[in-house]
Amino acid sequence: MVAEGEMVSWTVADAVDYKGFPADRSKTGGWVPAALSLGIEICERLSTMGIAVNLVTYLGGTMHLPSATSANIVTDFMGTSFLLCLLGGFLADSFLGRYRTIAIFATVQTFGTGLLAISTKQPQLRPPPCQATDITKCQHASGIQMGVLYISLYLIALGTGGLKSSVSGFGTDQFDEKDEKEKTQMAYFFSRFFFVISTGTLMAVTVLVYIQDEVGRSWGYGICSICMFTAILIFLSGTRRYRYKKCSGSPIVHICQVVVAARKKRKVELPSSTASLYEDYPEESRIQRTYQFRCLDKASVVTNTDYSEDGAFVSNPWTLCPVTRVEEVKMVIRLLPIWATTILFWSTYAQMITFSVEQATTMQRSIGNFKIPAASLTVFFVAAILITLGAYDRLIIPLLKKRKGKPGFSNLQLIAIGLFLSALGMASASVVEVKRLAVAKANGTTGTTLPISVFYLIPQFFLVGSGEGFMYTGQLDFFITQSPKGMKTMSTGLFLTTLSLGFFFSSLLVSIVKAATGSNGKHGWVGENINKGRLDCFYGLLAALSFINFGLFLLCASWYKRKKAKQVPEMEIIVKGSSVEEKL
Repeated sequence: MVAEGEMVSWTVADAVDYKGFPADRSKTGGWVPAALSLGIEICERLSTMGIAVNLVTYLGGTMHLPSATSANIVTDFMGTSFLLCLLGGFLADSFLGRYRTIAIFATVQTFGTGLLAISTKQPQLRPPPCQATDITKCQHASGIQMGVLYISLYLIALGTGGLKSSVSGFGTDQFDEKDEKEKTQMAYFFSRFFFVISTGTLMAVTVLVYIQDEVGRSWGYGICSICMFTAILIFLSGTRRYRYKKCSGSPIVHICQVVVAARKKRKVELPSSTASLYEDYPEESRIQRTYQFRCLDKASVVTNTDYSEDGAFVSNPWTLCPVTRVEEVKMVIRLLPIWATTILFWSTYAQMITFSVEQATTMQRSIGNFKIPAASLTVFFVAAILITLGAYDRLIIPLLKKRKGKPGFSNLQLIAIGLFLSALGMASASVVEVKRLAVAKANGTTGTTLPISVFYLIPQFFLVGSGEGFMYTGQLDFFITQSPKGMKTMSTGLFLTTLSLGFFFSSLLVSIVKAATGSNGKHGWVGENINKGRLDCFYGLLAALSFINFGLFLLCASWYKRKKAKQVPEMEIIVKGSSVEEKL
């Protein structure tokens, strides 16, 4: 018989193998199984970004859609992709588990990219070619043609949502945090995970975009589908080597339980003593009661309705919640002001893959005999991220550690830097657009290529790209470290919704600006032809909103106070028989 001490040495707590038995440390998990999931992530980035950064040129040049409509389709697609991360996370936590979620949604994305490849290949699924420089004179895509395109895009968005919510978590499941060696390997996995994301994006905006423009759209999208199918086979090959975590229930359900229980007991008086509230968490995991949002505390008040007719105590999570769970919900609520003030950043980010790409299509992009694809200008965006993070890791962190004894900026400081850089990026974009429009006016607004270098766009790509390097790192750190221990998946989903809402807000803002400035026969700031619009004013509006939002963020950051879980040794409530007994 195996001794308990030996059992601990070769098994991993809270993890099982593919047969459901305790996971053998020597046969499951570690770096190799974790690396198998990275193939899925790199193909997801390749597909999503390869489509997103170049989609606006396809919608305008091939489907003959107006500039503003094309931009909104792209931002809606990206917004939906990140919003569906909540659905993927819910299914993974509550029903499917991360392994099945990854396999299912990767297959969905494979079908989506395959269908997109077919739709861009078949002539009947796009309008006839048009040589007119004025897009209003071309035949727009029909409802059926757009319908097939939408089905393809939103299958890809559904696949992306499921994958992004689970891949990183499944990778970390392969390491045991209680083992020092594996904990070190987990840190290595995180750095490689971000490297994979950047590599996938870099390949998308260079190699894949070039294939789309010079060889054919169907070839580019077909390659994405084949790569994802190959990645799925590689991922499935590691089934016997993976460690699996059992479904523990969705934090979204837990939050709903607290809200429902508090509402049902809204007329109940709060007791004067915390000891009178219900608690069933282990003492070392309890969170001390706080006095913010006291209306939620009523979810922990024990009343007569919590007893059955025979007097037995009944713990129904929809009518009675422990104090710790209530405090976890409060912690999430405290994150919301920071969450709200980071949304606008991703609206500025959206301009880099929409209007900035459209600007590039009108400018000189040739280096000798080689013509740079317009969407490949985003390579400067990716380069800015890598340079910024490298400089921060190798220069800024050591300098701050030496001078102030701090291991770099705090997560809120990183977010603030990202917001400020994005505001500068939009201001730079507005100035450059003034110059581009002046050239367009001098040379005729119907020309296909203006005598102005595309490299004028580099500052806006670089500033917003550097901002993302700080913003993404700061947001991820903030939402993971400042959220309740049992709601890490939920907090990651909360972070990803800022991306989603940022893209949706961009679509909304474009629609509002178009309606407000384009009435009575006017072209407006954003319309069918950016050479006839005032994109500089739109960028200026975004810059002004970004600086205002930056100020609001500083106020919210100064208000925010980090809360840490604390033990409550003075209170222990035990449910025993038909009574609730308190130990003080």
